[in-house]
Amino acid sequence: MIENDIIFQPLKFRNLVVKNRIFRSNISGRFDNYDGSGTQVRINWEERFARGGVGAILTSFVPVHVRGRILPNYATIDRDERIPFWRQVGDVVHQHDCRLILQLSHSGRQQEIGGIENLNHKALSSTSRSQPSDGFPCEAMTKDQIRETIQQFADGACRAKKAGLDGVELHASNGYLFTQFLSSAVNDRQDQYGGSLENRARFLLETLRAIRKRVGDYFHLQVKISAIDHANAVYFWKKKGNNLEESIQVCKWIEEAGADAVHVSTGISFPHPLNPPGSFPIADSIRASEVMMSDGTRTHWTPMTIRFRWLQPVFRYFWNHSKPGQIEGINIPAAHEIRRHIKIPVICTGGFQTASYIRQVLSDGSCDAVSIARSLIANYDLVKIFEAGIDRPLKPCTYCNKCLSNALENPLGCYEVSRFESDYDRMVKEIMSVFQPPHSSQPGSWEGSGFDRGIIISHSAN
Repeated sequence: MIENDIIFQPLKFRNLVVKNRIFRSNISGRFDNYDGSGTQVRINWEERFARGGVGAILTSFVPVHVRGRILPNYATIDRDERIPFWRQVGDVVHQHDCRLILQLSHSGRQQEIGGIENLNHKALSSTSRSQPSDGFPCEAMTKDQIRETIQQFADGACRAKKAGLDGVELHASNGYLFTQFLSSAVNDRQDQYGGSLENRARFLLETLRAIRKRVGDYFHLQVKISAIDHANAVYFWKKKGNNLEESIQVCKWIEEAGADAVHVSTGISFPHPLNPPGSFPIADSIRASEVMMSDGTRTHWTPMTIRFRWLQPVFRYFWNHSKPGQIEGINIPAAHEIRRHIKIPVICTGGFQTASYIRQVLSDGSCDAVSIARSLIANYDLVKIFEAGIDRPLKPCTYCNKCLSNALENPLGCYEVSRFESDYDRMVKEIMSVFQPPHSSQPGSWEGSGFDRGIIISHSAN
């Protein structure tokens, strides 16, 4: 039955074959050292999903430069000294016949904690206008800074190739630097990198060409894009930003520039009401916002509006008024339309965790693969559950988004205690299991299967 199931049919890209159609989407916690060097915990984190059966892992936000990180404690790819660590990650993932695609990223103005290295530097962006939600100071990049950043992306891709990884993905979605150039709601430049859609896409396309020139034609290269900005999803009086028709054109240019796949998401920021869709956990979000309060000029607004009960309905209205009822497959309509206009494969993200629905969108041509984040945090071996003929996990992800709201100050994991029979200690044990030594048993995993754990390795190990 598995052999005839489209979920488990290999996906063939131009230069890469993935064993099935389930990708672990870009998600990770603050598992690494403050300076951007990697740890054994990160290796444990990636391996648990490879062991769980996904065909490929898309790493989460790997900065190409320290000035472009969203927050500290994420492993970077900004220097050659990082290559051995990423080689180690890739080697462990490859042991499970799983592919590892590294996401090359730059925060631009969308940062959460800049870190001490950036205290005296404004964030780089397409604009000098700070982000409405936090107010971190930023400056419009000069042409020299644009050229330098393009080089940083090309160098990062070359390092990923030298590390033996299976490909790279450019993070051109969800409000980060490329989005800040692409979006008509953000980009206010008057030079060749602003104005028309062709000009706004120039930075991304020049980066794609620079990477392809550096790594050659036989190294996998894909782009994650927000199909629709929904820039007015919270504040309805704001500009809407890019629409689907504009993104289709950008995807055509991406294909022409040498990309091997497009990864479809949505939204002009992260988090965004439509990404990740689901609940907004008030209590956990208060703590997360307080972590950010010292860095931005408007970071006090969110904690103030959600801390006081009488203001919470106001916040909920603005956050929820544009949300559709759909969560699973929220981006499928956009992905389907993009796939109609390009020849390279399309990966779609958005709350997937039901085998029959995934099978449907793959079969009807809406996309070629799905990427999953929260639902795999809830059930690491979701793919094995599907292999066993089970359509949906016994304890599915509730889309509560507590994993996201805890990620700034706590280890990433599932914080919905109801999934642990309301046993808080059991929940904590599961969250902390990523720090355990390798080859220990997986608490609470389906059918008792194990995942490798790990302990932090020293900085000198890189």
